[in-house]
Amino acid sequence: MPEVIDNPEQKRYELRDGARLLGFAEYRPVTGALLFPHTEIEEGHEGQGLASLLIRTALDDARARSLNVIPMCPFVAGFIRRHPEYLSLVQPAQRTMFKL
Repeated sequence: MPEVIDNPEQKRYELRDGARLLGFAEYRPVTGALLFPHTEIEEGHEGQGLASLLIRTALDDARARSLNVIPMCPFVAGFIRRHPEYLSLVQPAQRTMFKL
């Protein structure tokens, strides 16, 4: 079963199956928030729900740490649109972009 870990040295959440990297979501810490510029799943692993697992875990971690998110990555933004329970994490000034 793949596991998501925060790798603060690389500034990314990593999706791993043992030692094998299956994907990652880069982040940039900014005051009170995490900016997500890019998400990538390794070739051959797309379409298996792995990116959703990765982003859900990253957003849950941001919530647990009382951080807002700035979803610059199209996948992260799309995930939040499909899962409005995460809309409260988006910085207030950006929430209007996520009207459902």
